[in-house]
Amino acid sequence: MRDRLKTSVPPLGKPNDPMKPIRLVLALTVMPLALGLAACGKKNDAAVVADTALAKVSPPAGKQWSDVISPTADGGYLMGNPDAPLKLIEYGALSCSHCAAFSTEGFPKLRDDYVNSGRISYELRFFMLNPLDVPAVLLATCGNPPETVIPMAEQYWAWQPTMFANLKAAGQDAMQRVQALPANQRPAVIARLTGMNDFFAQRGIATGQGAGCLTDASKAMALANATDKATKDFNVTGTPAFILNGRNLDVASWDGLEPLLQKAGAR
Repeated sequence: MRDRLKTSVPPLGKPNDPMKPIRLVLALTVMPLALGLAACGKKNDAAVVADTALAKVSPPAGKQWSDVISPTADGGYLMGNPDAPLKLIEYGALSCSHCAAFSTEGFPKLRDDYVNSGRISYELRFFMLNPLDVPAVLLATCGNPPETVIPMAEQYWAWQPTMFANLKAAGQDAMQRVQALPANQRPAVIARLTGMNDFFAQRGIATGQGAGCLTDASKAMALANATDKATKDFNVTGTPAFILNGRNLDVASWDGLEPLLQKAGAR
């Protein structure tokens, strides 16, 4: 299972409460998010298969490959050997419960056994699954050096149940009031209602610094465009989604992912 792209905020109280479309909530100024759910674009359907195991690659002296993290041209964060023969991308949403499950059940083994072998690189690309993701990612990347973003995301996924509890406690009326605000004010209010502000403040992002990042319309636009591009290029319509050497693996759990990595030569 994976969390599917929502056109509304998850209900906080009564089930099936109608909410406004995601593009209205994501619009910090003017943020078109053309969600082409049926688009495929540049999807590579050729399976990644290796007859023999790939050789391990030694990391730089004094480091493990998981210590090597850098930003990518596509707005992601790459961990591991940048020249690894197997290039794995995770499209993940900070509000995604299945991403949180993968973070606990799969990511430690992926990092320790596969990325650290030098045969696989791991790139995290944030996907805007619903309106909660915009302020979460704006804060997670707020002035942070690239090497801290993946660990910050892992911590956020562990904290995620608290976010949902805070949102439920705020009540459906609170989110409806958010919808009535000017678009550029919504991320900051969502961050306050969910407790995101406190979470990131405890990790070094001061209130004033976070407030500035939450009003960064150009960054929010880039996040929306990246989500649109993922949908078009790889048919990503839910999270987590895993792309290996350009192919959407169509799995959403570690149990599904690990055999495909081994089949591709990481064994």
